[in-house]
Amino acid sequence: MKTFLDSSAFAKRFIEEEGSEKVESLCFRASELGLSVICVSEIISALNRRLREALLTKSQYAEVKLQLITDIRDADIIQLTPSVLATAVHTLEMNPVRAMDALHIACAVEWKAELFASADLRQLAAAKRAGLKTKRT
Repeated sequence: MKTFLDSSAFAKRFIEEEGSEKVESLCFRASELGLSVICVSEIISALNRRLREALLTKSQYAEVKLQLITDIRDADIIQLTPSVLATAVHTLEMNPVRAMDALHIACAVEWKAELFASADLRQLAAAKRAGLKTKRT
């Protein structure tokens, strides 16, 4: 199944929290994995926040960053195209979601994802309205 993960879902591969097992299962069963071009920078931002808050050591950060870079090698990275931006604008006009959440949804629509996974309930509702099958992580 063509599975698209937003940043909140994909981050659970690297940060152990509720839903991490679901994400591992989704990734294992996926025939193709799709990620937005913004996914890596959002995860790196979250990891750096944890580093600043002393929730991660520098060596843990380096290890997780390497794992992240390794894991995305087999993923399809969906770029920001005029079509994606138009879909994101429409999503923002029709749903109470943040800009980055709309970009993830638009990338999934463009990629023709068979499943969209996220931990964000508002984003999942908007993804459903955009015609995507969804899974909460």
